[in-house]
Parts: sequence; C-alpha cells; structure tokens
Amino acid sequence: MAVTSLEDLDLDPAFALHRGGKMEIRSTVPVRNADDLSLAYTPGVARVCTAIAETPELANDYTWVSNVVAVVSDGTAVLGLGDIGPSAAMPVMEGKALLFKQFGGVDSVPICLDCTDVDELVETVVRLAPSFGGINLEDISAPRCFEVEARLRERLDIPVFHDDQHGTAIVTLAALKNAARLTGRPLSELRAVVAGAGASGVAVSRILLEAGIGDICVSDSRGVLYSGREGMNSFKEALAFDTNRSGHTGTTEEALAGADVFVGLSGSTVSEDAIASMAPGSIVFALSNPDPEIHPIAARRHAAVVATGRSDFPNQINNVLAFPGVFRGAFDVRASTITESMKVAAANALAAVVGDDLSADYIIPSPFDARVAPAVAGAVAEQARLDGVARI
Repeated sequence: MAVTSLEDLDLDPAFALHRGGKMEIRSTVPVRNADDLSLAYTPGVARVCTAIAETPELANDYTWVSNVVAVVSDGTAVLGLGDIGPSAAMPVMEGKALLFKQFGGVDSVPICLDCTDVDELVETVVRLAPSFGGINLEDISAPRCFEVEARLRERLDIPVFHDDQHGTAIVTLAALKNAARLTGRPLSELRAVVAGAGASGVAVSRILLEAGIGDICVSDSRGVLYSGREGMNSFKEALAFDTNRSGHTGTTEEALAGADVFVGLSGSTVSEDAIASMAPGSIVFALSNPDPEIHPIAARRHAAVVATGRSDFPNQINNVLAFPGVFRGAFDVRASTITESMKVAAANALAAVVGDDLSADYIIPSPFDARVAPAVAGAVAEQARLDGVARI
C-alpha cells in the first residue's frame, strides 16, 4: 500500500491501535528514594549477582528469566503474508507477546532476527537463551523450521516450542477428539487426510499419530505422500514412512473418497464434490486463512462437523487456545523441555473444557473462556512431572 502520511494511516483503526507498538516494559518494584535505588541497583544488586554466579539456577528465583518467553521469528512465513522480513513481522510478534500476557500471564519479548540461515538462527537464539525461560519460534518457513527447532531442543535445557507446528497441532487434536466423540467414534477408527506438508501439516499429522488415529495420509502440492515418491524432502519422507497405510498415491481429492476426516492446512482448495465423497458423519477442518479450502457453508451440507481458522464461523481452531497455557504450565514446574505427551495432555485438557455442552457448533472453547489457560497449564505441568522433565 502507498503510504501518504501518518495522519492518513491513523484513520484506519488497525494503524491507530498499533501506533507506538502494542507493548511496554514496566518495573515490578518501586524506586522512590536512595534506599530503594541502592537495593534495586548498586550496591545491593551486586550481592544477587554474586550469588547467581556461584549458583546459576538462582537466576530463576531472583530475575525475570523463569517467567519470560522469547518470541523469535525471521519473518519468512508470516501469517498468510509469506516472506515479508523481520521488520514487517514485528507487529505479529508483538501481538503474540500480548496474547501470552493476556491469556497465560506469561511475559514475553518479541525478537525479529535479520538472518535466515539455519546455523545463524540457531547460534543467535542459543546466545540469547540465558535471558529467557523459554523460546517460542514463530513464522519461520518450512522445512528450515524443523531443523531450527530440533537443534535448539538439543542444545537448550529450556522449553523450545514452534507454535506454527505444535500450537496448531494441539488445538486440532482437541477439536478432533470432541468431533469424534460427537459422532460416536474413537480416533482409532478414523481415517484422516491432511492437506499440507509444511510446518503445521507435519505437526498435526504427528500428534494425530501419537493420539492413535486409525490411518492418515498427508498431501502436498504434488499429491499424497508415499514411500518412494519423488520430490520429497527428508521430513516428508519420514512422514510418508509413518503414514498412509491405505496406500493412496493420487491427489488429495482422490484420497478423500471414503475418508472420515479432512484437515486443510495448505492454502489450496477442495471441491464440494470431494467433501461429498467422504464417509457418512465426516469431519471437515478447513483451516487455511483467510480463505478456507472449502467454504464452511458448502462443507456443512455434507459434513457432520465443520471447523475453520476464522473467528466469524463456529469452531475456530486458534493457537491462542494452546500456547499461553502450555508455557504457563511448563514455567510453573520449570520444565526443561516440552514433550510429545505434554502436548497431548494439553489437547486432552482443552477438549475437556467443552464437557457436556458439546455440539456440532461447539467442539472447541472460545479463547475468551477463562477456564482454558488454567486447564491447559495444569495438565502440562502434571504431565511434565510424570515425564520427569519438571525441576520443581
């Protein structure tokens, strides 16, 4: 868009809201006089520094570290905007930080890095890590995001969580568990088709496998992934090996014939005829934003349950239902990592919030439901203790 003047931009309420940014830093202790100053800074601060130098874990008790997340992006895969760079990504990272605080009581700092090389990203985050209790990776393009997360998890003893992958996966699993309950079937009897083999598609597929989905096949722009297919990177090859027991080799729409579940994470489209070819009582999650793979009204003519990523239709699959509670729970027990079972526990807790109010238009709670973050946090903390990664 052509920028004329700041005054003209501020006529748009979105620009007016963002003027000056969406965050600020405030002190948690008063500095009213010389005594306060001598405790908050020199000479009092020196005693705290010396104690931490001798016993480094005291930083968790006497600094902000144990309650602060670094929200890190290189700006290469921002929302539906693509590779717009680190400066243009900052409003999204500020927004993420706002949501951490609003919904999880977790402080966070948005950090947009002017590098895209995997080695540089990893080294930069590792060097920043002593200032934070957790790392939330955001809007880093696939397949680089998989390697960045894996290498950071190996090198750091704090939670590292790529929300585009795992936040989406947690909320999708929660919604699917409730959709399956509504239609009277266990996950183990469902065959799912996931359109999209990027960050969210891979993570959703992995968590569905972890939760015991009956069968699942994943597709990219070339069609269904299967062992030996050309044009696959190592992550797709690994996913092909673990999925598609039904042996599909064609297009997404061909795989949908007789399927129970469709999860769209690709930005592509599927026809109404393809949805109509699914099994009775089908479940359709058309999650691409802003344009779902199929319009929800069209999908609802054939499917028992429909969800989207949009707030103007029922059953919004929104990552904000997951990441604030996940980090809150991990921080509450000072977890060293976030395990696969902690993610599943988060999904189970999120699904349980719906309870007896379950209906075709209510398979997942609202982000503004005050029960969500505490339920997710409690489940994550408990599972961290069971998994042996809790430190308190």
